[in-house]
Amino acid sequence: MTATTFADLVAARADDDHVALWFEGRSWTWREVVAQARVRAAIAEARGTASAVRRPQDPTPGPAMHVGVFCENTPEHLFWWLGLALVGITYVGINPTRRGADLAHDIAFTDCGLLVVDETRRSLLAGLDDLPPVVEVGTGTESSPPVARSEREATVNPATTLSLVFTSGTTAAPKAVICSQQRMARIAREQAERRSLTSDDTFYVVMPMFHSNALMAGIAPALAIGATIVLRRKFSASAFLDDVRTYGITFFNYVGKPLAFVLATPEQPDDADNPLRIAFGNEASERSIAEFSRRFGCQVIDSFGSSEGEIRINRHPQAPPGSLGVAAEGIVVLDPSTGKECPPARFDEHGVLLNAEESTGEIVHLQGARLFEGYYKNPKADASRLQGGKVWSGDLAYRDADGYWFFGGRTADWLRVDGENLAAAPIERLLARFPAFDQVAVIAVPDDEVGDQVMAVAEVAPGETFDPVAFGNFLDAQPDLGTKWAPAFVRLVPTLPRTPSNKVVKRRLDLSVGQGVPDLWRREAGPASRVYLPA
Repeated sequence: MTATTFADLVAARADDDHVALWFEGRSWTWREVVAQARVRAAIAEARGTASAVRRPQDPTPGPAMHVGVFCENTPEHLFWWLGLALVGITYVGINPTRRGADLAHDIAFTDCGLLVVDETRRSLLAGLDDLPPVVEVGTGTESSPPVARSEREATVNPATTLSLVFTSGTTAAPKAVICSQQRMARIAREQAERRSLTSDDTFYVVMPMFHSNALMAGIAPALAIGATIVLRRKFSASAFLDDVRTYGITFFNYVGKPLAFVLATPEQPDDADNPLRIAFGNEASERSIAEFSRRFGCQVIDSFGSSEGEIRINRHPQAPPGSLGVAAEGIVVLDPSTGKECPPARFDEHGVLLNAEESTGEIVHLQGARLFEGYYKNPKADASRLQGGKVWSGDLAYRDADGYWFFGGRTADWLRVDGENLAAAPIERLLARFPAFDQVAVIAVPDDEVGDQVMAVAEVAPGETFDPVAFGNFLDAQPDLGTKWAPAFVRLVPTLPRTPSNKVVKRRLDLSVGQGVPDLWRREAGPASRVYLPA
């Protein structure tokens, strides 16, 4: 029988003696993992407090509870997530980069009746008022006596909220995304099926567990097929290949920069001598995707998808460079001002996008309402995303005549330069070709005369320096450089501000452009100028 809830998937592993988990040299079978999960479920039932709010999405009999988990990537974190799932208690992933009032707000806003905290994060709660009861835990390597199966296990409804996971907050305050038991069960099965993964595979989970990537791309599919999980507290580029070889890792999920971080380690002649088959994630650069695949002899699948679960664009082997791939059925590009579908992008013989303003629009799922489960206690955000049965993603894109998609950035990433709308992402992709740049973020600097000026904020690649003459020559040599794409300003930074899931937070970038600003270069006046001077 096909599992209809994530709790079903967890319970199905209760008698499985296949190795489920490796952590810092110790292993657990799935039978042992489920036994430990039941211990945590019993603690939650005994010590938890009924949530003050019952939502229609939480129809499981018994107290409607939310438990915040504020732990590193440890077995304890995993045991709590699976244990809460087993008995229909909602897991809330608490972001450790939030501090003070923001951290207290996240805990209170999500109605946590219990807070699970490990020793590395207990100090972050100091001075916070009105916290729920706290359970302090270790890593989960300590032994716990088994407990009987809870009566609630058999009563979990598919529509019960399994988890509340906050968005990255790259352009606005984070929102808590609702994920039901049935949705996570579906994601777990589909992820494994799409990648042809089996119980013989070993998953490397190093992305933070409070984020959806670790849960949906790593742990959930491994659980669904009874594969092995290698769990690390934090990602380490220097330890990556050793871990892959030591544990026989075949699958690795990531967000953002991990591929680039690994590639920055010294290359060895035998790097491809390893068992890794698939690196699956999103937001890696074209350069990192190609180089990681070559160097480590694996397939890199860099796809585009939303935490909310309705938008998915998959890479295609024949896709042109820079393309996201091909979208699932029902996903289109709409003009937000008219609600009409945008025409295909047109390019000249050099690859210059000729109709950026009319071809770029918002990514919309026409039938996405059935997939969108909402944001917790945020009707304004729900209404913004869900309009007329369609899901408006907040992301920009354009498509070529063959149906291949290209990312345009967030809707907040529009720049208005000399009366022309420009999307940031195509400019970022072009500037990332410059050998001295590791990663580039393009932002708008307000200008009274032209509307916006283009600023490129760039991380300099290891061992490289920024040569303004070489950069000007590079721009001149790019046949697909749009007429208004050349940055008016270039700012060099050691690192771009990022979320814990490695997404760039553009709202934290410095817009100051006055004289004497450190590491800022200004383009000489004139639309054709490629001369950059210190500001």
